[in-house]
This record gives sequence, C-alpha cells and structure tokens, in this order.
Amino acid sequence: MEDAEVIQGYTTFVSPFEAGYQLKALITLRAFMGMLKPFLEKVKTYDEVVNCYRITGNENIVMEVVLKNQKHLEVFIDQLISYGETKTQIVLSHVIKYSEVKPVK
Repeated sequence: MEDAEVIQGYTTFVSPFEAGYQLKALITLRAFMGMLKPFLEKVKTYDEVVNCYRITGNENIVMEVVLKNQKHLEVFIDQLISYGETKTQIVLSHVIKYSEVKPVK
C-alpha cells in the first residue's frame, strides 16, 4: 500500500499540552487584496501552525494553531492582521480525533 501511495507516511503525535502549549485555536483569515500569495509563503514559517488549509467561502484560509497562552495568541494575531481579517475560535476539546479513513465503495 505504500508503493500505491495509499499509505502516505507515518507520524508521531506529540501532546501540545505536554510540549508547553496551553491553547489550541482555529483561526480563519480573509486575505486583503494582493496578500494571499505572500501569506501562503509566510504561513510556512510559523511554528504555531500545525495545520493550514486554503478553503472556499468568505475566508481564504483556516489554520489550526497551538499557543502558549493568551498573550501568545494576541502576538500571533497581530502578525496575521497585516495579511487580512481574522476570526479566532478557541478549541475546548476534541469530539473526533484522528478518525480512520475508509475506502470509497
């Protein structure tokens, strides 16, 4: 299955809490005119971002981020606002975590 690229890799999951992060958040970004491409390059440099998706709809980007505390969140958002408007949701808990992908029938 590895040769057929069904299995794309193996990952070790590190607990963000045990690594010193107290907050997990989802942040959406609606990029300003002309700022999407620069953001797509910049986002790759942020250690806080654990997942980033380019999406359809009113926003262009949704990111899953881990942060040390509220102050860290404030500083991180301050970096983002030069690229566009943000909306932030703090994650309270996981409802489904790492659900298996089942083959299409």
